[in-house]
Amino acid sequence: MRATPLDVVRSLLFYLVFYPGTLFFVTGVGLTSLIGTEPMRRTVRGWSQFHRLCCRYLLGIRLRIEGTMPEEGVLVALKHESFYEAIDLPALMNFPAPFPKAELVGLPGWGWAARKYGVVSVERDQGAKALRAMVSSARGFAALGRPLAIFPEGTRIPHGEQAPLQSGFAGLYKLLALPVVPVAVDSGRLYHRLWKKPGTIVMRVGQRIEPGRPREEVEAEVLTAINALNT
Repeated sequence: MRATPLDVVRSLLFYLVFYPGTLFFVTGVGLTSLIGTEPMRRTVRGWSQFHRLCCRYLLGIRLRIEGTMPEEGVLVALKHESFYEAIDLPALMNFPAPFPKAELVGLPGWGWAARKYGVVSVERDQGAKALRAMVSSARGFAALGRPLAIFPEGTRIPHGEQAPLQSGFAGLYKLLALPVVPVAVDSGRLYHRLWKKPGTIVMRVGQRIEPGRPREEVEAEVLTAINALNT
């Protein structure tokens, strides 16, 4: 759908408010991390909630969650259509540990804040050694009761399209021995890269998949579940 003049105005207002506000929160993470983990975590969650408010009142984008998001140390596999769900993770779950690309973790400012918060850095194409490091890091966060949030397709996929799961997902499922909770997301309909459109983004929580299942079955079930809204 083409952007209307109102979509353009809304989007420009969003950029003028959200991104300068993000700099404020990044600085806040640095200051609160000197006090302790809980104040820092609240600051990151505040940034995510600030994004929701900007989406609601500047873009006219609401969020509807169908089902209950897990709050314990499980592997949450989400469809990835836009930056919306990536930014929303700290508000969506209780202190989640996401799996960002190593290039993002290396960015000045944002990457530093991400490391303070606690993430599992994804080293692509680095083989078994990188996978072992990811598993070790993820196990540590799960032991603390933090849900692990991953985009198993590995990158943003346009709404209406499907992509195979990255091979590393099956390895994580097997080695972590944690339940998987798939989540469908349809944010790509509205939260476009440039001019965003008003409406309601839906996140649908799928059925929990217990550990120890055959790889082919798990991948098929996760792929079907995360694309449940892909119409």
